[in-house]
Amino acid sequence: MVTALLYLLVMAFVGAMLFLAASAVFGRSEELTPLPPGTTLTALPAVGVTGADVEALRFQQTLRGYKASEVDWALARLGREIDSLREQLATVEAESDDPGDAR
Repeated sequence: MVTALLYLLVMAFVGAMLFLAASAVFGRSEELTPLPPGTTLTALPAVGVTGADVEALRFQQTLRGYKASEVDWALARLGREIDSLREQLATVEAESDDPGDAR
């Protein structure tokens, strides 16, 4: 019984070492290299966010996905940009519907 337990422990140890070696060699199958801890590439322009800016967003990866604070910041920033654009659109539409417009 002790021999079987010893074999099981050795197999678990060897399996863990093989897993760690494969993880170190092949990484996590990411397209981008991992960011150093505590840094981020998450950035958006102050005004005039474009589709290319959104596509270029990169978030720091954590154990179970992306860093929530960075995703929350990006979503809030995009929300403000959408609100601003809708406000500008409403202003332009209101000006074009104005009956006193001399155009």
